[in-house]
Order: sequence, then structure tokens, then C-alpha cells
Amino acid sequence: MDDAQALYNSPSFLFPLADRLRKKAVGDKVTYVINRNINFTNRCIGTCRFCAFRKPDGYILSIPEILGKVRAAVKINATEVCIQGGLLPDRDVLSYCEILEAIKEEFPQLHIHAFSPMEVHHAARNSNVSVKEALLNLRKSGLGSMPGTAAEILVDRVRKEICPEKLTTSEWIDVVRSAHKSGIRTTATIMYGHIENLEERIEHILIIRDLQKETDGFTEFVPLPFMPSNNSLGAGKQIYYGFEDLKFHALARVLLYPHIRNIQASWVKLGKKLAQSALNAGANDLGGTLMEENISRSAGSRNGEYMAPEEFEHLIREINRIPQQRDTLYRSINETIA
Repeated sequence: MDDAQALYNSPSFLFPLADRLRKKAVGDKVTYVINRNINFTNRCIGTCRFCAFRKPDGYILSIPEILGKVRAAVKINATEVCIQGGLLPDRDVLSYCEILEAIKEEFPQLHIHAFSPMEVHHAARNSNVSVKEALLNLRKSGLGSMPGTAAEILVDRVRKEICPEKLTTSEWIDVVRSAHKSGIRTTATIMYGHIENLEERIEHILIIRDLQKETDGFTEFVPLPFMPSNNSLGAGKQIYYGFEDLKFHALARVLLYPHIRNIQASWVKLGKKLAQSALNAGANDLGGTLMEENISRSAGSRNGEYMAPEEFEHLIREINRIPQQRDTLYRSINETIA
């Protein structure tokens, strides 16, 4: 812990180290995925203080409406749809399986990256089944992988302040461990820059590292800076993105090396130019095209909802790196030659 803090406070050493470890882990290719986000509802029984997306009188997409969005994604050659939504009081495992099965029936080749650990926990509870049984049913219905969201900060002191009704640190770990053991790979995220301190950020990363050593189920680590607009946690706060974000991405690369190969810089959260800079500070992936992005936008993001593959390629080549389209599990598509 002390070494990690000292490293964070020595950027002249941290940045070159992170960049060197990035090159050892993945070389000079920078990846991105053609995908679409589908947020199927903004209604939620949750009380997370950082959420600007939840609306008590919001929308719920029907399965035909979801399929319409999937068709539009397939038309632009998306290999993945990412499906998440608020917690509806009656939403159970069967209802999630129906979404998956409808998509797979029409698009059997499409990878479905869906349902956060909180959503799985909630659905299992509503169905009165174990998390393991819920995950097995979801996988059978077509779930390919899961977003490792709902992690926020994996420290219960912080969780009690920012999301007291959400699953605890140990519950999040248990859902993700069960997913990995069920053959469902996940991402890992952290939402930083609110009430947590550096020690708690580091603790979060070390939890992720230990779980990866155990299961080898994480595909990537994604630092997500807190968006302060339109939520009670961010009231009166101004967040400035820049040098501290780059330091944190670099620290993540160093602490997670060699266990997690891919560090993603979120262009939606950071902005395109800062995400590009993070590629020289340990990151090697820019995420997805998205097509729509409702959650960050509702919390104040002004970085757009869609980035075309051509723009990814331009940003990557601009810093003399090699662009590479990938799928959700980081397998190369249309291999790029430098």
C-alpha cells in the first residue's frame, strides 16, 4: 500500500513504468470494439447518490424496442450489444432471459454483454434462486459476458455513504467470482473522484488483482471518473479531469501487471483527447463506439454518444500506435498491419 502511494506521488517514474509495462503486456496495438449500449429502463428502486439516470416516471423498453436498437447496431457491423438498466421491483431472472433469447433468436452470432452484478443479484433475489443458478440460466439463454459495473469503490465505508442499498463489497465479489466460475467473463471498473481517498482506490485495485489471480476471469480494468452533474453526491462540486486521471490509469497498469492485460481509457468519461493521452500512461484500449450513452450524459458528460471506427483509428494513429478492432473478449477482428 505504501509503495503504491509513493509511486502515485512520483509521476516522473510512474508514467514511464506504466508505458513500459503496457508495451510488455500488449505491444503497440490499441484496441476498440464496435458495439452499442442499450439502457432498457431508467426506472430504478435504487438510491445511489451518484446516479443522475434514475427517473421515477421514466421509460421501460419492450423487447421489440430493444430488438429495433439491436438491428440498428448490426447494420453498422457491431459485434456486441451491452445491455443494462435500472432495478425494476418485479424484474426477475426469467425476464432477463427473455431479452437474451429474443436477441439470440434473431442474431445468434452477436455477443451479448449484459447485466451488472447488482442486476444479477437483484434478479436472483426476486426469483428466489441462488446467484449461481441465475447465472447458469442467463448463460444458457445467451449471456456472453458481464460488465463489472456496480463496483464503484469496493470499500464498505464508501459504499455506505454513496450507495447504501447496493450490494456490499463481499456480495459484489461473490457475484463476479460465481460468474467467472460459471464461464462468464467480466470487466472490472472503479468509479473514482468523489469521497474516497487514494488508499481506498488502491484497496479496490488490489481486490480486483486478488480476484483475478484466483479466477482469471477479468478481460479489462476500466477507471471511470465520477461525473458530478445532476446528482446529490456531486452537488456543489467541480471536477477537473486531467493529470490526476492519467496518474490513476498509470497506477492501475502497474498494480495489475501482469494479471490484467487490458486497461481501458473511457472516451465518454475522459473526453477523446485525454483518453488519447492515457494511451501513453498505461492504457491500451479505448472502449466502444456505443451509439448511445445515457448514463454518463445524464450526469454531465459532453463527450458525445458515438465515435465512429474511423475516428478511433485517427486518434490511435495520431500517437503512432496501431489501431485494432477487437471483440468483447479481446480477440482481433480484421487484423491490422502497421
